[in-house]
Order: sequence, then structure tokens, then C-alpha cells
Amino acid sequence: MSMPIPLTSFRLAALPLVLALGACAFAPDSKPPAVAQPAQYGVEAAPAAGASAQGVAQRFERGAQPVPQWWKRYNSDALNALVEEGLANSPDLAAAERNLAGAREQLRGQVNSSLLPSVDAGANATRNRALMMPELPQPTALYNVFTGQIQASYDLDLFGAARFANTSLAAQVAQQAYQLESARRSLAGNIVTGAITSASLAERVALTEKQVVLLRQVARDTQRRYELGSASQNDALDADQDAATLEASLPGLRAQWHATRHALAVLLGRSPDQAPPDLAFATLDVPAQVPVVVPSELLAARPDIQVAEAVVQAAAADVGLATAQLFPSLSLSASMGKGGFAWADVLSGAGPIWAIGASLTQPIFHGGALLAERSAAKERYQAAVLQYKQTVLTAFRDVADTLSRLEAGGQALASAEASRRAAEQSYRNTASRVRLGALAPYTEYASEQHYVAARLRELQYANERMTETAALFQAMGSPADAASQM
Repeated sequence: MSMPIPLTSFRLAALPLVLALGACAFAPDSKPPAVAQPAQYGVEAAPAAGASAQGVAQRFERGAQPVPQWWKRYNSDALNALVEEGLANSPDLAAAERNLAGAREQLRGQVNSSLLPSVDAGANATRNRALMMPELPQPTALYNVFTGQIQASYDLDLFGAARFANTSLAAQVAQQAYQLESARRSLAGNIVTGAITSASLAERVALTEKQVVLLRQVARDTQRRYELGSASQNDALDADQDAATLEASLPGLRAQWHATRHALAVLLGRSPDQAPPDLAFATLDVPAQVPVVVPSELLAARPDIQVAEAVVQAAAADVGLATAQLFPSLSLSASMGKGGFAWADVLSGAGPIWAIGASLTQPIFHGGALLAERSAAKERYQAAVLQYKQTVLTAFRDVADTLSRLEAGGQALASAEASRRAAEQSYRNTASRVRLGALAPYTEYASEQHYVAARLRELQYANERMTETAALFQAMGSPADAASQM
């Protein structure tokens, strides 16, 4: 007489089949969704060339490819040497490379273990006391058991659980590879920016010190004029205040310069006291040509977007893995060896033992844990897709902002250069008139001070154009074979 199968048990057993029939695939599409491409990066189209300043009008090459060793466009062998030293000696970069190598080994081990059977050798020796028939003189017996076996097992990947697990781990390894590439480019960018900024600060300190000397001379001359009655006391006090105010800014400026040099030393893998000497700012050439990758190609060039894409791929594989775990799993096992009640029996030709078997497991009821994990994996996948879209939009904004700052910085530098030229000519005219006796000597100091202040403003904008150019190179991402070229 057959027993009826409970309806609840039938529904639970058929649940994986219903899920398989109700879905087009175990996992969603691992390819990230398309993101609308902007016609141009910013609210205004970037010009073909920036403002001409210091003899250079930067050209923005639309549709050009990213430049792997872009720092060489500054035409400074000393700067190139610093970048090469940092890439070779940075502990952070070396640690990231080690972590990536470890992740690749872990992936290789997991893939091999899922594709190949596992084989183990084992030996066992036990001493046992067992019950015997109560009618016998001795109700218990003592005996030894010795066995030696080779065991093999293999899990058949019927529904792709192992494949999805391997795909997820491979995507995670890809994330680390893209992060390593991003770390390389960030390190190079930070070294370039740090070296340029340190060179600029060194000149700013020197010019500010000169400016303080000039203001002190103006203050002394004004004090003498006040004592002679040709200037008011307020004029003398104002001149002294201007000199003291500027002098008070020098310690902070020197501290900023030293901190920049210390940070640069650490980026190179050195201790702060071994910071390299400053580059001569005048020897650095601002790159005349800067690539502007089209938005559609930026997706494959930016390491941060590639990381986000790998996260989507891993999340999609996790959904497939969680779905496959709802289906039956089949394992095959076999063992062969020898056994006996003494080591001599094990080592002789007697006592062969073997076993072969198969194990089939179908999840029936786990308190909803498997379904909850599948739902959680699907939510993580949707979150990864949304994060990918946000990363793409942020990359577009990064390029747009950098282009805007670089264009504005070029215009500001052009104006600052014109101001410096006018101040320089005014200073030369004043100096000539002082030598001819047409003006009092103190006017030359004041005119030179204005000229030095104009040079400081021009230096500030020149530094900004150079560092923003480095930021734009960074924003353009990496070519496909960037790792082999760095």
C-alpha cells in the first residue's frame, strides 16, 4: 500500500525546479548596463586650445588615447627619475602587488579544486574493546585495527555552483588588478604633483623673503621721512604693519614647503629626512598637448570604472551561486587500501578493502536561509549596478571639472603674466628715474615690491596649470596595456 506524499513536501521539493523554469538564467547579465553618454563633458564645450600663457597655448586633443607615461611630457629627466624611483620602491605599491599575487594563487587553487578530484592518503590505528555474547566466559574482547587507504572524491558541478563561485572570485581578483593599476597611476600623479608643488613653494619662499626685505626697507624709509616731516605717522605705521604682516606668513609657508618635501620623500619610499632636492620650477615644461578621451572610451580607460564593472560581474556570479545551491548536489567517492588486526596483515597481500559510492543531496527545508541568501545576492547585484552608474557619472564630472579648471587656470595665468610684465616694466622705469634723480629712492623699493608680488601671483597660477594638467592626465585613465608600460 503506497503512502500519499504530503502536498507541502512536494512543493518544497519542486521549488528549485519552479525557480529554474521561472527565470531565464541562474544569474543576471554580468555586463553592466549602458549609461547615457554625454555629448560633451561639461555644460560648455571645452575649446580646442587654452589661453596662451608663458609661450604655451595648450591643445586639447579630442578623441586621443590616454598616455601611459604622461609625466615625461614635462620634459624633465629629474622628474622622470623621481617617478621611476617611486614606482620601484613604494611599500604601498609593493604590498598591493603581493596581495594581488596572493589572490591569483587563491583563484588558481579554487579553480583546480573544482575541476579535479581530490585524492588523499590516510592511515588509522585503533585499539577497541567490544561487547561479546553474555554466555561466553569473557563478555568483552580487546583487539587492534590497522588500516591504510587512498581516498578520492569528486563533486559534479551539475548546476554550475562551482563555476559561479570561480567566476565571482575571478571578478574579485580583477578588482584588485584594476585597483593596483589605479594605485600606480595615483602614485605617479602624487609624485608629479608633489615635486611641482615643492618646486613652486621653494620659489614662493624665496620671493616672499625678498618681498619682506623690500617692505622692511620701505618701512625704514617711510620712518625717516616721517622723522623729517615729509610723511605722516600713519604712513610709517602702515608700512611697518605691511612688512610685519607679510613676515608673519613666512613660517607657515616654510612649514608647508617642508611638509610637501616630507610627503614626497615617503612617496618615493624614503624617510622624510632623505627628501630629494627641489626641482628648478623654470626647467619644467607644461605639456602643450593633452588628450581628451571621448566619453564612450573613458569607460574602458578609467581603473575606477573597471573596478565597478568587476564588482557587477562578481555580484552577478554570486546570484548564480545562490540559485545553484537550491538544486541537488552530487558527489562521487572511492577508496582503496588494506586493513587488518595487525600491521603485518596490512603490509601483506591479505586484507584488501575498497569502497565506491555516490551521494545526492537535495535541499528541502533550511528555514528560508537559502532563499534569503538568493534574495540578498540579487539586492547586492542591483546595488552594484547602481554603484557602477554612479561611478561612471562621477568620472564624467571629474573630467568636466578638471577641463574647466584647466581652461580657467590658463586664462588666469595669461592675465597674471600680463600683470607681471607691466609691473616689471614699471619697476624698470622707476629704477631708471631714481638713478636720474627724478624720484626718491624709496619709490624704487616700493615698485620692486609690487613687481615681486606680481611674480608670486604668476608663479601660483603657473603651478596650478601644471598640477591641473597632471590631474587631467589622471582623469583620462589608462590605456589597455598600461601596466606593461609603467
